[in-house]
Amino acid sequence: MSCIRIFNVLRRCKQLDDGDNSTQLARCLGLLDLTALGVGSTLGLGVYVLAGAVAKDVAGPAVTLSFLVAAIASAFAGLCYAEFASRVPKAGSAYVYSYVSVGEFIAFTIGWNLILEYVIGTASVAKGMANYIDSLCNNTMAKTMADIAPIKIPFMADYPDFFAFGLVLLIAILLGIGVSESTKLNNVFTALNMATVIIVVVAGAIKSDPANWRIKVEDIPEEYRSKAGEGGFMPWGVAGVMAGAAKCFFGFVGFDCVATTGEEAKNPKRDIPLSIVMSLVVIFVSYFTIATVLTMMWPYYLQDADAPFPHVFEQSGMPVIKWIVTVGAIFALCTSLLGAMFPLPRVLYAMGSDGVLFRSLAAINIKTKTPLLATVISGLLSAVMAAIFNLNQLIDMMSIGTLLAYTIVATSVLILRYEEESQVMLNSKAVPETPYSVARQTFNLLGLKHPTTLSSTIAKCTICIFFVAALITCALLRWDADNSSLGVGVGVLGGILLVLLLVLYRQPRASVANLSFKVPLVPLVPYLSVCMNVYLMVQLDQQTWIRFILWLAIGYTIYFTYGIWNSSLRRNEANLAMKANGKIENEKQFTQL
Repeated sequence: MSCIRIFNVLRRCKQLDDGDNSTQLARCLGLLDLTALGVGSTLGLGVYVLAGAVAKDVAGPAVTLSFLVAAIASAFAGLCYAEFASRVPKAGSAYVYSYVSVGEFIAFTIGWNLILEYVIGTASVAKGMANYIDSLCNNTMAKTMADIAPIKIPFMADYPDFFAFGLVLLIAILLGIGVSESTKLNNVFTALNMATVIIVVVAGAIKSDPANWRIKVEDIPEEYRSKAGEGGFMPWGVAGVMAGAAKCFFGFVGFDCVATTGEEAKNPKRDIPLSIVMSLVVIFVSYFTIATVLTMMWPYYLQDADAPFPHVFEQSGMPVIKWIVTVGAIFALCTSLLGAMFPLPRVLYAMGSDGVLFRSLAAINIKTKTPLLATVISGLLSAVMAAIFNLNQLIDMMSIGTLLAYTIVATSVLILRYEEESQVMLNSKAVPETPYSVARQTFNLLGLKHPTTLSSTIAKCTICIFFVAALITCALLRWDADNSSLGVGVGVLGGILLVLLLVLYRQPRASVANLSFKVPLVPLVPYLSVCMNVYLMVQLDQQTWIRFILWLAIGYTIYFTYGIWNSSLRRNEANLAMKANGKIENEKQFTQL
């Protein structure tokens, strides 16, 4: 097989078909269900833990700004997801989105990373929920199991957590019963979660003191001063705000689960984009108000990083609110667990349907209208990880998979916006290109209004160069921001990124008038989304990248030994070739006669 043929195989794309709405799954999710799913899957541990942890050690009261920056980064990714949801109302989220734009190989890569993200996300939430409930019982389960069956392996848990194992299996059974039933329960839990957030904000506002945002470093007790920064609203400066934003960003991870419901939404082209935007607004407002009252109620350096709100309300003399928050946190964890696991069977179903993973994963149960086998496998894998692994070392892997998926979705939006339109292809004549014509089209000096083969090629090459330049720029920033020689290099690369943005801006874009939602300010919004995601990816440590590469190696082994040969696209190509050969043979027979 030649290199060109191999490239064409890896680059083969699914065709967009606006008229194909058929599905074996049950279309039963409305706008409210989808919004509740997005809010419930995202608004979990973050609202009860993240704000206090970031305020105490990273950003201080400026954690509110950290959430704002993280929300902007998430909004860019959310807008790109929303446009693709209106383009491709199919199950599978970023996997399907990349399959229709950048090709099968990249799509498999994204789908494989999404599996990792959702497995670890489910296991981590289950672990956190088990630990939270156990802490209310004085850690009785942990102490008993650590004595009976200790696990003395560094990267694994201290003991087999059967409670977390059971929680995941319980959610898997619920999801296997049916989507309608599980989303109704999710709606109830999400409503209780939002009621808890409102109670916390109102009660916290009563006890708030703006003076806690203006604490001078000399007024901080000596035992806390060494770890309290410079005091004031931004104790660690702008650097602390941005470092906090990197952590707060992962509090927004989860809204993308809405995009996996393309074949179960009643009106996916309208409801999925709307629910993504609405859920992100609700999540940001919740985080921002929670962080505000938390840091105004109690000095940032005295926060409890593990359970900030129970601690703050107890210190403020509000024990009733403390227990309301405790119960609300359990409901929030239930919705997070359901939301974390909900997308996983859908991604396996989509990949199994396309043949890049084992086709048995696409089997739909006749009674429940759910991918039952995919749900069972998802539950068992997540349950085992929750039971025996120490997820602190794996949590960054969830982040890297998510960020890569966001990056590919934003890149896919750019590629499709500059794709050559079929009408132009039919009415245009092939003309040999010269260096002069290429240079002229680079800045569209002729003022073309519709994409052509040349403009589309220039746009795609520009996007590839942009991605490499962004990766190098972010890596240099990560390596040594204080090195003056690197500063010059970063400045030059920054100038190159601006020139590339100008080139993209000048290229004609395809018409998207028929879309129910489209990303505004293209190419700026997807461009910034890629830059932010790549920057956050290079912040992850070396061990995370090593584990990530190992996970990819396992996935590529499956793809090149099974998926590339059993892909539905390959079968379709083979069938077309067989029909073509059969037609030729008949014509030869006719001529001989």
